[in-house]
Formats: sequence, structure tokens, C-alpha cells
Amino acid sequence: MRTRRLGRTAVEVTELGFGGGPLGGLFAALDDDTAAGALAAAWDGGVRSFDTSPHYGLGQSERRTGAFLRGKERAAFTLSTKVGRLLVPQEAGGRTDERFVVPATHRRVWDFSRDGVLRSVEDSLARLGLDRVDVLYLHDAEEHFEEALRTGYPALAELRAQGVVGAIGAGMYHPGKLARLVRETDADVVMLSGRYTLLDHSALDELLPACTARGVSVLAASVFNSGLLATDRPAEDARYDYGPATPVLLARTHRIADVCAAHGVTVPQAALAFPLLHPAVAGVVVGMRSADEVRRDLAAFGADIPAGLWSDLRAAGLLDERTAGPGV
Repeated sequence: MRTRRLGRTAVEVTELGFGGGPLGGLFAALDDDTAAGALAAAWDGGVRSFDTSPHYGLGQSERRTGAFLRGKERAAFTLSTKVGRLLVPQEAGGRTDERFVVPATHRRVWDFSRDGVLRSVEDSLARLGLDRVDVLYLHDAEEHFEEALRTGYPALAELRAQGVVGAIGAGMYHPGKLARLVRETDADVVMLSGRYTLLDHSALDELLPACTARGVSVLAASVFNSGLLATDRPAEDARYDYGPATPVLLARTHRIADVCAAHGVTVPQAALAFPLLHPAVAGVVVGMRSADEVRRDLAAFGADIPAGLWSDLRAAGLLDERTAGPGV
């Protein structure tokens, strides 16, 4: 699998990355064996970039990711995690956690202070059982953006200067705030959730131009928009950005599927390929919860996509005209 470098750093990622949200029991419980099988299938398929976070299952994703990667040569993979939420122990009392189906043994406390960032990294390394991560992101800082920019980012820059991490940035769904981070800092990479997909091109307004101008890499996450683009045809109860898809979005996805079918392409194949057409995008990061799901995504990612698909989608008004460019 091809790799790309993040910004001006020496950190490289595979064009398809493993997203660790499902390993934390996102929407449904996940057992250890199934999680380990998903990680092993990704590795066997050539994936060498793994992303996780304390947020995912109250540390469960980090623990599972670390347990798998500890058996691999450290130089052979790229690992990222995130800061912004500290996990504070509490009595679970039979409760489960938010969208993650795990016992609520901890509660999340927002903290983008320098001390909070340093403590978060220390806690993450303990859960991972590793001595370092390669990429560190400010996570979901939309409602805490000024603090994240004022105190969180300088802490990341300090860790990068010390050689503790190789690349830094932020992972958010808000392209405008990520664009501000790119313009006002020397971040290396941003992870954008769900805002440069077949259904949402809002990153073209500010973020992608800013990243191109500043030499900042983009990793496109949630390229299936929580499931609506994950199947050949969307189910009526398909999710979009963690909620039910509207009739308008369902109809638009069916139109995309019609154009794809005319080119012998499936919607998931197009969804995985589309973000990488932009020169600022270094990779796509996909959450995967089983070996079978990993193998399906790997097969879709490796599909040959005819260039005419993109021009026909634009002609049908289904892709922004600004997506036209070299290789598109």
C-alpha cells in the first residue's frame, strides 16, 4: 500500500488508515477477539497507520490497539492518538457510556491546558503499553477552540520540539476552525471528520485551500458519513453523521449510486477514492470493527475507478465543480 508523508515531517502514513472508534464499542459492544481480528486483518492487508483516542470506549480502543501493536516492530507502523479529554475514574454502577457500549468506569473531563495535555499523553501511553506515539491531535475542540488554540496547541508543539511526537495537529468536524488552526499555527496535519466526502464538500471553502497553501496534510475520516455511503445502496434507516439520514440525503445517495453503477463502481469504492483526489489529502481513515469489514474495505479501497465517474458526477450536479483538477 502506498504511503504519504505528513506535511514537512518525516512521519508517513498508509493511504488507508485504521480508525479505532469501533474498537471502543461504538454503537455496539465488541469483544476482544473480534477487535484483535480486525487489527490483524488490517495489518495483513498492508495497513500500517492506526488511529485511536482516549474518548473511544473510555480507553478501550487504546488498550486494544496497543495490545496488538506491541507485537510489531515499532518502526513498522504509525500510531496516532488524541488529547482534550481526561478520563477520571468513577463508580460504574451498571451504567454504560454515551455512544460507546462499555461500562462507565470513568467520566470524561475536558482539558486543553498544558498540564492536561501532558497528563493525557502519559495516560494514553500507559494504556497503549508503548513508549511513544507518532502523531498527536487536539480532539473535538469545536466548543473549546480558544483554549485548545491558546494552551493545547503550544503543548503539542513543545512535545514535537522535544521529539516526543513526530507530527501534531487537530481532529475535528468543523472545517472553518481547522482552517484557522492551519493559518495561525505550524501544524503538520489535520484529521477532518465527514466534511470532505461524496456528500459534503464544505472543506473546499477554506480548509483545503489553507492546507495547500501552508503545506499541511489532511487525513479524511468518516468518509462514509457514519454509514450512508458504506453500502451499494443506502438502507432507509441508514445513518448520516451519527443520526438518521434525511430523505433528501437518501435520494442524493441513490443518485450517486446510479452514476457509480453506470461505471461499474460501488458507492463505497467511490467514497474511499474521492478524498485522495485532492493533493492536500494524504490518506483516508476508516473505522472498522471486524476482520470481514476490514477485508471489504480493503477490496473497495483497491478498486480501479475510471476518471469518467468524477466528471459524470459533476455533470449531474452531485460533485462540486471545484473538485475538478489534475488527476480528477
